[in-house]
Amino acid sequence: MNEAYRRGFLTSEPSDFIGGRFRPLRSTANGPTAELVESHDPAQPAVSVWRGAAEPSHIENAIEAARASSRDWRSASQESRGQLLATWRDVLIAHEDRIARLITLETGKTLAESRLEAKALAEKVSITLEGPSVGRVLGFDFVVNPTRRGVCAFRPHGVMAVFGPFNFPAHLPNGHFVPALLTGNTVVFKPSERAPAVGQLLAELSDLAGFPPGVFNVVAGGPTVAARLSEHAGIDGILFTGSWITGRRILAANIDRPGRMVALEMGGSNAAIVCEDCHLKQAVVECVRSAFATAGQRCTCTRRIVVNAKIADQFIPLFAKVASTLLIGPGESDEPNFMGPMISSDARENVIAFQSRRVREGAVTILPVTKLDRDGWFLTPGALQVQRFDSITDEECFGPLVQIAIARDDEDAIEQANATQFGLAAAVFTASEDRWKRIVPHLRAGCINWNVGTAGASSRLPFGGLGRSGNNRPAGSFSLDYCAMPIAHLEERTDAVALPQGMRPF
Repeated sequence: MNEAYRRGFLTSEPSDFIGGRFRPLRSTANGPTAELVESHDPAQPAVSVWRGAAEPSHIENAIEAARASSRDWRSASQESRGQLLATWRDVLIAHEDRIARLITLETGKTLAESRLEAKALAEKVSITLEGPSVGRVLGFDFVVNPTRRGVCAFRPHGVMAVFGPFNFPAHLPNGHFVPALLTGNTVVFKPSERAPAVGQLLAELSDLAGFPPGVFNVVAGGPTVAARLSEHAGIDGILFTGSWITGRRILAANIDRPGRMVALEMGGSNAAIVCEDCHLKQAVVECVRSAFATAGQRCTCTRRIVVNAKIADQFIPLFAKVASTLLIGPGESDEPNFMGPMISSDARENVIAFQSRRVREGAVTILPVTKLDRDGWFLTPGALQVQRFDSITDEECFGPLVQIAIARDDEDAIEQANATQFGLAAAVFTASEDRWKRIVPHLRAGCINWNVGTAGASSRLPFGGLGRSGNNRPAGSFSLDYCAMPIAHLEERTDAVALPQGMRPF
């Protein structure tokens, strides 16, 4: 039996949610193109959390339902849509513990971290409804001449496809569809195939919140469902959080649709610059936290550390010592574990393979990534020292492995930090505000922190990156901006039209 249903986290067996109704899914996949979606507890892989066969026809049904409800939803006042989202916020608050425990069961995150994610859902609603970004999509007007006005109005795109990731399976998609719904769009949400149970729970909670049928739909599936959804002619916009590889496929599928809004939040090869005048304890703690939070499975995790040569002999051994003492174990353990397991066996093997490849290329092992001798997809934190960072060897390793290089001076540190095709997050550790202000303008990243690690962000700030990290800042405080489309009007109040030169009177 599916563990999510058996333990009461879900009130229905594995189902899609379409047009306000739950549509049960078979437990076995039939046919050559069928997709079986199954999630496991990463701490106990033998436990099946959710299992269902994706139903291709449900994609069509969900888009039809979203389109059918679109006119009434966009015609409703923003105030009334906001009231429904306020109810959604109340439901999220009432079910915080249920959400957190299911996140931990399905992704392996520590319960403390899952509780923070569950709490952030309602906070995101409040920020969306009450934050300053609302004012940017209310429109404006001005006088062109005594009888004519210029008007900027905003309208929804239409039906938005939302693709969720596994590492924040509730918070990140919520950060997409809440602003989308507020601005009058309807939604078809495809959860990560690694976290379909959390996706179904969001559907069940939306039903409790009383969204009109078809406004919010959830369809489970893997790559085949994702491809069909991202290519479908009935979709008006795509909101995606995930890897560069998948994001690139979405862009390629929409190359002939320049009018379709595609907002991508993808990965990062995030760098932390550690200057010789840093507060050493601050730099070590924040770099360790940011490198290994969520077992290194965050797009904002620190992947590369560039440390000044004058402090390298102090920083590197202390970093390795602190990392080696992190507590690792199941998310539901009574122990105060810092991190849980990887999301899958394949994810774990990819980290091991990355480490081996880097060592063959000349990296020196400071702290080896190793598998824990226990059930579950656990890894210990690891660190490698490389001679130098360059764009040739730039690659995102999505797990608890960080690389460290030494820089001669600030200019060298900036050059190495920028030696990436990504550009999501960066951090600078220095006790000097003047030094921070000299360095920060030259770093190519969308989120740049001073004496704070790369992992973690405020929903009151914009979020997103450059290069292969994405576009449109599709999260944080600018989320409303990409969900509403500006429309220009010139409005004439009289019939006193003047004939232009060369036009005869009639």
